[in-house]
Amino acid sequence: MNGFYSLPARGALALTGLLAIAVAGRVHATEGALGRSITGMQITPYAGIIPPDPGFQWSLSYVGYDGKISGSRSAPIAGRISLGLEADVSLIAATGVYIWPTKTGRWNFASMLTVPYIKADVDAGLQGPLGNQIRVSDSASNLFDVYFAPFIAGYHISEVEHVSMGLYVYAPTAKYNPDNLANPGMNVWTLSPSVGYTHLFQKGTLEFSALGAFDWYSRNDDTDYKNGLVLRADALLVKRTASGWGFGAAAGWIQQVQDDDSDLADQLDGFKGRSFGVGPVLTYGKKWSGGEHLDISFRYISEFSVRNRFEGDPWSVAISAGF
Repeated sequence: MNGFYSLPARGALALTGLLAIAVAGRVHATEGALGRSITGMQITPYAGIIPPDPGFQWSLSYVGYDGKISGSRSAPIAGRISLGLEADVSLIAATGVYIWPTKTGRWNFASMLTVPYIKADVDAGLQGPLGNQIRVSDSASNLFDVYFAPFIAGYHISEVEHVSMGLYVYAPTAKYNPDNLANPGMNVWTLSPSVGYTHLFQKGTLEFSALGAFDWYSRNDDTDYKNGLVLRADALLVKRTASGWGFGAAAGWIQQVQDDDSDLADQLDGFKGRSFGVGPVLTYGKKWSGGEHLDISFRYISEFSVRNRFEGDPWSVAISAGF
C-alpha cells in the first residue's frame, strides 16, 4: 500500500457532503419541492478517499441556485398548495474535517462538521381571500441547519481504488416559522447514509468518483408533513495536468422512491420528485513540500427531466486547504 501515500490526497476527504446542499428551510425536498440535496452538487473530488495523514482539513464553499416550478404545477409549501414556485438561494458553508491517526494499513477514519449560512428569496402563487391567485414573496437569511458526520471510514482496496462509508446527519438547529415561505432551517432531522468510490487512472491524473446515498427525513411536527425517502447518485470525471489545473464533468440523479405523507401530499398524489443534471467541472490544486495543500473547484450543473422539484442551473465554488 505504500504507493497510495504518494497519491494526490489534497482535499481527498471529499466526505461526500462538503457541498451537500441543505437548501432553504421551507423550500425543501418534496415539501416545498427541493431538498437537502441539489442535483450533481453532492459529490466532491476523491469521494472515496480518506487520506492517511492525520490532522485537520478545511473547506469553504458557495452554492448559488435559482430554480422554479411553472405556474401550471402545484407544490406544497407553508401548509398550503402553491401554483408555481420560484426560489433564489445562496448558501455558504464552512467545513472542518479531522482525520484520525491510524497505523499504516488499508483503513483510515475521520469526522466532519459543517456550519452553513443561507440566504433565500421565495415567490409563490397562493389562493387569495376571494379565491383569486396572488403572488406572495418572502426572504430569509441566517445560519442554516448544522451538518455533521461523527464517524467516516475509508478503505483502500488497492493503490488506485478506494471506498468511503459514512452516516451524515442534518440537525434542525436553525430558526423556523411554519407560516413563512422562506426559513433558515427545515425543522426536520435528515439522515444520509452514503458510500463513495474513487478509481484513479493514468498514474493518478485521471479520476473517476461516484457517490450513492439516500436521504431519510423525520416528520415536520409543525406542518404534519413527512418527506418520502430520496435516493441519489452522483458521478465525477476529472483529468488533471502537471500545471495543477483539472477539467472534467459531473452528473447527478435524484429520485424520490416514497410518497410524501400528509393531507397536502395526498391531494398531490404523493408528490414524488425526480431530477437529472450534468455539467462541467474545473479544478486547480497546489501542494507544497511540507504537505500543505490548496484546492479550488468550480462546477455548473444544468438540470433536466425534472418532476415535482425545482428546476434550475446550480453552480458552486469551493476552496479547501490542509496544513
